Amino acid sequence: MTSSSTPRSNRHTGTKPAPSRFKARLRRPAKPDGDAAWAFVVLPREASDTLPRRGRTSIEGTLDGHAFQATLEPDGQLSHWLRVNEALLDAASVAIGDDVTLEIRPVAREPEPELPSDLRAALAAAPEARVAWEATTTLARVDWIHWITTAKQARTRAQRIANACDMLAAGKRRVCCFDPSGFYSKAFAAPEEA
Repeated sequence: MTSSSTPRSNRHTGTKPAPSRFKARLRRPAKPDGDAAWAFVVLPREASDTLPRRGRTSIEGTLDGHAFQATLEPDGQLSHWLRVNEALLDAASVAIGDDVTLEIRPVAREPEPELPSDLRAALAAAPEARVAWEATTTLARVDWIHWITTAKQARTRAQRIANACDMLAAGKRRVCCFDPSGFYSKAFAAPEEA
């Protein structure tokens, strides 16, 4: 994998950052979820270093010249990985195992995350928490949702939603004790390759 990128220190200049350009191999996940074919790429550290954060981060870019937008996931190693869906594989006429060229840059403004239905219902039932939720930043909401949706068991997820509502109602704007990079908690990793 080779890359070229803008140093992290130049990311707050107010202008659109130069894209990070690198080559990578499309990998097959050992445990694909669902029926759709998809691949993944682990970003080289140099490309990830140009991004504004170590947690989930939305990007725009090209894969072999085909434009896309996506949300990168943290890999637990202070970098990120990219899920390449079947539609993008088809549009770029590439397949798992191919070497591809990617150009990525952070989006100008992080999009509002999709609110899971169970969290939406809990916020609707807790007006103080809902008011605090609406007053938080988009990135804070991304982290709250990431913390909730990464629970491995339904019971843990339900407890995290209840805790989120309690913390928000108490005035906490950010989720407490959550490592969005997964580096310190070792909670996140790129998919295992098949």
